Amino acid sequence: MLAFMTSAVPAHKTAEAYLDAYLRELAAMGNRSQHTIRNYRNDIGQFLAWCGEREVEPLRMDRHTFRSYLAGLREQGIVAASITRRTSTVHGFYRYLLREGATEKDLLYGTALPKKPKRLPKVLDGGVIAQLLAAPDRGTPAGLRDAAILELLYGGGLRISELVALDVTHVDRDNWAAIVRGKGAKERVVLFGSPAMEALEAYLRDGRGKLSQGPEPALFLNRSGGRLTARSVQTMIKRCALAAGIAEDVHPHLLRHSFATHLLDGGADLRIVQDLLGHSSPNTTQIYTHVSRTQLAKISDQAWQAIAEQALEKPRSKRARKEAS
Repeated sequence: MLAFMTSAVPAHKTAEAYLDAYLRELAAMGNRSQHTIRNYRNDIGQFLAWCGEREVEPLRMDRHTFRSYLAGLREQGIVAASITRRTSTVHGFYRYLLREGATEKDLLYGTALPKKPKRLPKVLDGGVIAQLLAAPDRGTPAGLRDAAILELLYGGGLRISELVALDVTHVDRDNWAAIVRGKGAKERVVLFGSPAMEALEAYLRDGRGKLSQGPEPALFLNRSGGRLTARSVQTMIKRCALAAGIAEDVHPHLLRHSFATHLLDGGADLRIVQDLLGHSSPNTTQIYTHVSRTQLAKISDQAWQAIAEQALEKPRSKRARKEAS
């Protein structure tokens, strides 16, 4: 065993002493940042303080008592993601206690982590997308580039990392497609519609050559002729959104979310959308069907509200005509 792990803590030591030793071990292992270790100290320290207030011995903890601790967090309004993190952190501490012989078994074994609520991705509606796509000044090389980027992010559902990694040779202009390298270095073919390809053709014909300052394989170039960075793309998108008068916080992944949801709204098969997005599991893509249904329900509610208002308005109009006569 490594030297930093051999400083065994005597059995009579308190849980706080074990916590100090645990954090020293994590720091010595070097695979966690100081920020993470501070979070561990705060999370476990707050748990031990809770035990102290209720005169509960942490080294004799049971699952029922620990669930009471979690229930208290929920009553305080702590968000689910934070409760999940604290639960995981305390679980790790108790596994350490077992390794050190401070307990005869993992006292929290079998206590499930709280389920994280599924957060539905936000999407932009078609009108807002149109405003954004119209924002770049297509009379300049940089504007042609920006227009092509926006069209590809929305029209192809690319991740920003995939977009900035594109080389000119990755684009198949005859078949309106490109080869991208996604997560896990997996390659896939993405397809673009005519607006995206027209914007890309305009950039390659009239824009890229004016930005280029030498041999550079990158498809999208910055003003110095080098490969455009993800940060620059993020900044450009926010600038275009501001120029278009869009109130939402627009970012590259929001365009990917919108691409997937709009495809499903248009009747695309889930498996096709999965392939286009490069998801390894259909479960990841499934969340967009929930967004699509949510959008549909919202539109339906608005339609029924309009019908109800029209129905109420008819008697009023009829009564007004009688009174006028």
